[in-house]
Amino acid sequence: MLVIGIDTGGTFTDFVYREGSRWGVQKLPSTPLDPSRAVLEGIRKIAGERKKRIIHGSTVATNAILERKGALTALVTNKGFEDVLEIGRQVRERLYDLDQRRPKPLVPSSLRFGIRGRILHTGEVAEPLDEDELRRLAGELRDEGVEAVAVCLLFSFANPSHENRVGELLGRVGLQVSLSHEILAEFREFERTSTTVLNAYVVPKIRRYVGRLRASLGETDTLSIMQSNGGRISADVAMKESVRTILSGPAGGAVGAFELGRMAGYENLITFDMGGTSTDVSLVDGQLSLTLESRISGLPVRTPMIDIHTVGAGGGSIASLDAGGALKVGPESAGADPGPICYGRGERITVTDANLFLGRLIPEHFLGGGMKLNHERLFPYFEKMARRASLSQRELAEGILWVVNSEMEKAVRVISVERGYDPRDFTLFSFGGAGGMHAAFLARLLRIPRVLIPPNPGILSALGMIMADVIKDYSLTIMMTQAEARTTDLEQAFSGLERRGVEDLLNEGVLKERLVLERYLDMRYEGQSYEILVPFDGGDPVDLFHSLHEKTYGYKNTNRPVEFVNIRLRARGIPEKPRFERSEPKVKKPPAGALLGVRKVVFDHKALETNVYDREKLLSGNLIEGPAMVVEYSSTIVIPPFARAAVDGYGNMVIEVT
Repeated sequence: MLVIGIDTGGTFTDFVYREGSRWGVQKLPSTPLDPSRAVLEGIRKIAGERKKRIIHGSTVATNAILERKGALTALVTNKGFEDVLEIGRQVRERLYDLDQRRPKPLVPSSLRFGIRGRILHTGEVAEPLDEDELRRLAGELRDEGVEAVAVCLLFSFANPSHENRVGELLGRVGLQVSLSHEILAEFREFERTSTTVLNAYVVPKIRRYVGRLRASLGETDTLSIMQSNGGRISADVAMKESVRTILSGPAGGAVGAFELGRMAGYENLITFDMGGTSTDVSLVDGQLSLTLESRISGLPVRTPMIDIHTVGAGGGSIASLDAGGALKVGPESAGADPGPICYGRGERITVTDANLFLGRLIPEHFLGGGMKLNHERLFPYFEKMARRASLSQRELAEGILWVVNSEMEKAVRVISVERGYDPRDFTLFSFGGAGGMHAAFLARLLRIPRVLIPPNPGILSALGMIMADVIKDYSLTIMMTQAEARTTDLEQAFSGLERRGVEDLLNEGVLKERLVLERYLDMRYEGQSYEILVPFDGGDPVDLFHSLHEKTYGYKNTNRPVEFVNIRLRARGIPEKPRFERSEPKVKKPPAGALLGVRKVVFDHKALETNVYDREKLLSGNLIEGPAMVVEYSSTIVIPPFARAAVDGYGNMVIEVT
């Protein structure tokens, strides 16, 4: 069967496809007004009428939240708790900012409804639901034109009967309902409410988007959607639990980097994904790092996600001068339309334009020659901005790249230095269409000794989707003391989640022998507010908790009682994954046919003679001294004078930085 991985970005939509042992790649300009147009066009070009399996990472949910263009959503909760969504937590992200304002809730106060009925923390029903009140409310919501409803009742994770009944009654009038115990069966009402509201807010858009895709596919075709946690799920599940797809594109890149890095022998990675609109970075310390403390547009999301930090610095990021005349780059992007100046329609200077101006992009080799860049169009725009900045045009172009590299350096420090990791202990795994032009410079800023760039780095996120497992995450609040949490009790608590996990993965088409269940516990010392995630494999979780607490915070207190707060289950279906053959190193000198020519490229204010190589013709073991450039279909790699590169057995380019 033909397998296609698709990643929709702000500038390009990327495709990786495999049929037997044959691989192919393709990039098309994204269509922001309707992302499905580019997706379907690419599928038609690649597959025609052949049977296919598609794994897709979409930005539809992300953009709906960032642009506040989701569904008209209502919230139904217990009477007296209508404003939990707006009250939030007392934590201030910017402690000394006197002008700080919380983001407006996605649900206005006029659409937040409190109903009678109450369940206690034990699961006991203290007050029954008023079904007449619910029927009146259902009619009112329908008349208001509400598309989606988030239902979040107190302690529904202990007893979901009230939520289920509310969902049943509201669903009868055609409303799309998200129930909090299905989205996040945990305590902390604000985070559970926020996550459920986010799900309800994006579900109608995802349903329409995925529905358009499925309607255009054949009856025997299958469609899976990438999740933020690094796994994929069926289209049916994605249309119901859409909040799990918010960071699906970047997650695909992290999975691809992890799998290819491990294959090449590198366990500790800092992943660096520089695309057209933004840069995503993540730290891999032997395994992908997950977080439960994510925010999008200032709103908390408690579903498991790969820990990815994003900044508005990409190839399409726009350069400007602030009120004081200082040079600024991003976060605004030229996107796919109008795009950078050199694409032929844009009129504002971008990072891509600066790279082309300095010779670090070759017009006739962009996208394998499929899209020629307009170099001559740059000069009047650079002349005008350089005059305003009192710089030469070359100084302006180098300044733009220096600023954007500094922004990306700060992003890497957030996920490494600020969390106790030394970047010098890691390998920078660079991908994304623009990553290869900046990776060596970023590594020098951070003193990272080497950069690893896989073949076709511009489409790695799409490749990662093909390599991803099928993953479902489950959680449940149990709130047990150390004395109560005997092993038998924990086994019993996990058994319900495991039945769901096995059933759901079998329904996803996973073979039983390829199914793995991973158990985790959220634990803390009594009196603490936040928990540590502890693997639970049948051993003594308390001893492991003390060790992890010491590793995280620098101390442990074995005399202090421990609480078991939540149980978590990760059900993983491991599909057959693509294999890549390793070649033995050949000669160090690149073959003559790989050298495309010599051109002038600017490094540190000087135009240097720079060799240009065709990556497809390089062989395992080849060494390239900087300055040099390597071109391929999806990316251009710049090797500065302070670096040298070697091709390893998998075709990866390993750049050593001095």
